[in-house]
Amino acid sequence: MTVPLPLAVLHPRALLPGAAPAPLTTDALPFVGEDVTVGVENEFQVAIEGRRDRVDLPLTISGSRYYQNLVLRARRGDLPPAALADLDEFLDDRTNRIWENSWVRFPRSLLSAYAAATLAADLRADKSRANSPLRADAGQLHLRHRGEVWLRLPVSYLLKLSLAEALGRDAGALAPLRHTGERMMRHLICDNCSPEVTSFVLTGGGTTTLPGRAAAAETSRQFFLLQLLVQFANQAFALTDHGQTCHLYLAPNPPARQKRLNDLISDQFYRELFCNPCLSGWDRGEEKKAYMALCHQALSRSQLHTIARLREAGIIVNNLVVLPNTSSTSLANNGTHITLGSRLLTRRVREAGHDRTEKHQGDLVIKIVEHFLPLFVTTCTAAPFRVAFDEFHPEKVLGYLPHELEASHLRMLWRRWKKKAANRCCGHSLTPLGPPWLDRLLGRVLGLRGDYLPDVRLLDYLVALPGVDRSPALDGRVGNQERLKRDLFEMGVFDHRMAIYLPCRMRDVAHYGFSGFEGRFYSLFPDLGETFAQAVNLQTLVCALACAWVQNGRIDHSHIPDDPHTESERRQIFFAAAIGLPTVFVRADTPNRLLRRILGLVEHQRPSRRYRGMVRIEIASYRRACLALLRGEISITGWGTAADEPLDRLGAILGGGAPTAAERLSTAILQATGRPVNPMRTEARTFNQAAEHFYRTTLCGRHMANGLATLPDDGAELDRCSDPAISGARDQLTGGVPVALFVRMTGRRVLAGEATVEELHAFILLCVLIVRMRLADQPTAG
Repeated sequence: MTVPLPLAVLHPRALLPGAAPAPLTTDALPFVGEDVTVGVENEFQVAIEGRRDRVDLPLTISGSRYYQNLVLRARRGDLPPAALADLDEFLDDRTNRIWENSWVRFPRSLLSAYAAATLAADLRADKSRANSPLRADAGQLHLRHRGEVWLRLPVSYLLKLSLAEALGRDAGALAPLRHTGERMMRHLICDNCSPEVTSFVLTGGGTTTLPGRAAAAETSRQFFLLQLLVQFANQAFALTDHGQTCHLYLAPNPPARQKRLNDLISDQFYRELFCNPCLSGWDRGEEKKAYMALCHQALSRSQLHTIARLREAGIIVNNLVVLPNTSSTSLANNGTHITLGSRLLTRRVREAGHDRTEKHQGDLVIKIVEHFLPLFVTTCTAAPFRVAFDEFHPEKVLGYLPHELEASHLRMLWRRWKKKAANRCCGHSLTPLGPPWLDRLLGRVLGLRGDYLPDVRLLDYLVALPGVDRSPALDGRVGNQERLKRDLFEMGVFDHRMAIYLPCRMRDVAHYGFSGFEGRFYSLFPDLGETFAQAVNLQTLVCALACAWVQNGRIDHSHIPDDPHTESERRQIFFAAAIGLPTVFVRADTPNRLLRRILGLVEHQRPSRRYRGMVRIEIASYRRACLALLRGEISITGWGTAADEPLDRLGAILGGGAPTAAERLSTAILQATGRPVNPMRTEARTFNQAAEHFYRTTLCGRHMANGLATLPDDGAELDRCSDPAISGARDQLTGGVPVALFVRMTGRRVLAGEATVEELHAFILLCVLIVRMRLADQPTAG
């Protein structure tokens, strides 16, 4: 059975009453040619390597009143001995000396005068006031060790302090660099517990050139600079000498050891250990720190409320459940956000003097883009993960999906997931009983292997807030998201003081100074070169097509209804792709006309034998249908032949001619273990530990190599620069050696971790010079 297509969709201009709109010229379309700008926000994983008596995290735990109270309770017999033994086992460094998201400690006396002044300014309660007192928590960032004042700081702030130290060590080269360096520091901020870095330089496309390659070059260049700052800090601040080696890398999932620790301590102590003090990026950092704690409290509470949603959906039918922890580690996930800005949309909003049209059209664009999100999941980024049988409880593996999907879609998805997982015995799909020892025994005896998820990050995090009947999030009305957040707050799902969570979020002129859209669905890129460029190009094409459809009246809000069921219907495909499910079910008479247009191109579909009125579609076929629709319609955007390369590349991936991001990452992880090239034949614990090691070592090296590869061309351009201020600093840093040659020679030593502090210092300042040169050419966001 093929879902019939409404005539109006086959002739889209007839969807709206009145005369057909006049053809649009390319310069009147957003996200086409030089109109588009790209900014990137990366969230990083950090780890400190060292003994427990040298690294901040185990020292803070063992020296805390929390831990001492546990010891005293255990001695009195008020606490089961196993509870303290488990925490002591976590602190035992005989088998592990990697402490993810730990802070660092070092003597304050090692700071240069400029770095010390930078720290002093950031310790003020209100940085906008010169006479502001210190933050109330400033004392927590200092300690006395062997009669000397030491600092204890998160790595997110260590990056800023490392850059300040590099700028402060060379007064001769400082004059043309300090302003640029201070501008770069504003981009070194933080997420809940991870470093977060936004683009130093905005990039864009050309008249006939998509913006992907430029965005990839800027992102990989920035990654390499961050590695320089980390290696410089390890030496300049004597971290390595004091038994701490800092690592910074891209990793999508909360570390297994951090999740283990989360199960052993209270939510408040977890926040004290990991929530960022927000020293950089905000004038009133303590307020932002309180917001970080609020986010953790809200998502932890929301996680508990999923139990009730699972019971309402009929997935949990008795009281045998594994209660989620009162503390959630979901905010320890790390992803990449890619924001596209449009000068044209920005100018239109400013000329109109109000945001009603921006909101009305922006919400509609987001609804359209959500239909195409399965094209990105696992193809461009992924977060491979193995779930063991004893972890395959619906209340654990479904994550936040009970909030994000309607009950009927959640039931169908869970039923299909149980069928996919390798947990079958005698023709029945089994789930764990509850007691871990019993479930592990059953798994071994019956050969129940759990499952493999290509992108677990999209399940373990609240990606998309659900609309409710009275408060849809994307109906185009001003204030709709504030109303939704209040309703969800009453339901225990969210907190109305937090920013809206959506996979694609609008950037509006009133709040951000430009108009555009932020893609928040990227997990981990297997490289920061071609694959990153592919993602940016594909997002650009999808946004350009969505805006063209909206602008010329071919789609309006009535064609994609805002009721919760229709919203869940389109989003289930996105989440099913992250799980790796082969099929999903949609209504044969869905009122979503864009979805029906795509279904008309789906090859493999049939009426469901189980669900009346539903059609079963293959996700692989749905993806190919989305690609076919893009190919058929992209000409109206004006991108022309420039779209052929990314669409052909995507077609090769969807057709099996090229590996997906999930396949590339999983294969590399398995090769590191020496296991067969099949995640399901590897123990869950082994696979996940190997993944974390791969991200921290091999993949980090590949990402560094991507960044280093962009720098010789930058160096050649810097060699040609005739600006006396830049050329003088350049020659002082390289000693007259061509920059491109310096980059190649020193870059190899940086990749090997063998560069001296002097080489790292010079390289950092050269990168600042390159950023200064790039800033002169960067496009404006509107």
